[in-house]
Amino acid sequence: MDELRNKAKEMFDKGEIDIFIGYEEGTRNPRPLFANNADETQKLVFNDKCTGNLAVYLTRKDLVKGKKVGISASYYALKSIAQLFVENQLKEENLKVFGLSSDGQIRTLNSLEEIKQYLKDTPPPPKVEDDELIKQIDAMSSAERWAFWSDELSKCFKCYACRAACPMCYCTKCIVEVNRPQWIQPWASTLGNMEWQINRVMHMAGRCSDCGSCGTACPIGIPIHLLTHKMSETVKANFGDPNDKGNVLSTFKPEDKESFIL
Repeated sequence: MDELRNKAKEMFDKGEIDIFIGYEEGTRNPRPLFANNADETQKLVFNDKCTGNLAVYLTRKDLVKGKKVGISASYYALKSIAQLFVENQLKEENLKVFGLSSDGQIRTLNSLEEIKQYLKDTPPPPKVEDDELIKQIDAMSSAERWAFWSDELSKCFKCYACRAACPMCYCTKCIVEVNRPQWIQPWASTLGNMEWQINRVMHMAGRCSDCGSCGTACPIGIPIHLLTHKMSETVKANFGDPNDKGNVLSTFKPEDKESFIL
């Protein structure tokens, strides 16, 4: 732990960063820490319990605009950071990234290529509960799945915590805020909730890091992160790894399959 604290402190002392985004001890689990000076870095912690996706803060202009940023990133946060680089939302010269190796050592990642290599060499953390629920859903018939998701999404009251927790939801104006025309019903209803989640999942196609932050943020426990997870599986099966080939919904290639056109 001292290694990260010392590195963050040194970067502040040298003027290499203006803010360090990391974790500190919380009531139950580590929580986000925004260190604005060298002294505050002594609160930093970084271990396998630090699973929150801090990459969500890297596009918050009120927090980081015009600043040089240091960040300690979990596995899935690193996946989000890599995608944000691909989408030209980050600049290497303004960001210092630290990851945690499988043996608990702090890794300094100085470029997008180093982040990609880290992700290639490091297995993703297990998600036992999610895997079990996915198996149950996959075993359902189409009618049963429709009933399952209709029941789950009927509980949504459109707080948009899922959107706020997602690092890839950085649009200055979301489709749910557009009212001329009104694309998404602003009130909560099963059909309107489905429209919102379908739009969200489609927007995440080929971009989602599978961090699960949207589901974790849901105050009533709707497993909406499984929707983006299944979309990611479908995208990978049909289009391969999207990170090096552009976003699925914004990239056209003449050789793309057209089997969906009737």
